[in-house]
Amino acid sequence: MTDRDDPHPLTDSEFQALAAFRYELRRFMSFSEDKARGEGLTVQQHQALLSIRGEPGESTIGTVAEKLLIEHHSASELVKRLVARGLLTRQRDEQDRRRVTLQLTREAEEILTRLSSSHRAEIERMQPTLSRLLNRLVRQGGRTA
Repeated sequence: MTDRDDPHPLTDSEFQALAAFRYELRRFMSFSEDKARGEGLTVQQHQALLSIRGEPGESTIGTVAEKLLIEHHSASELVKRLVARGLLTRQRDEQDRRRVTLQLTREAEEILTRLSSSHRAEIERMQPTLSRLLNRLVRQGGRTA
């Protein structure tokens, strides 16, 4: 089924809500980019550190590539730069010497804690607006709210 076949095309109000939602997401991304730069990180470096810290199991270059939606060789270069900055360490697996896991250093943990605290506060500030916009966009029983 294509958008043109949708029996419930978007209303003007829904287009407005979608535009406002995308605007709020972009504002959050701009906020995030500014905070990362304030800590001396690129956006991808911040994303990589967060993906490693947020991974429930061990993190590898492959998991970083997957979480950041980038190619393995790009993730490898990103990790290499983070290691050079003293924000990551690599540890070779004892059973499978080909496997290398990644760990945040104390400095990376401190930076990430500051960034994540400010991000959580910003999300808490945005939550009422985002919830209102999502409720306008989410279909309930075949109709939008």
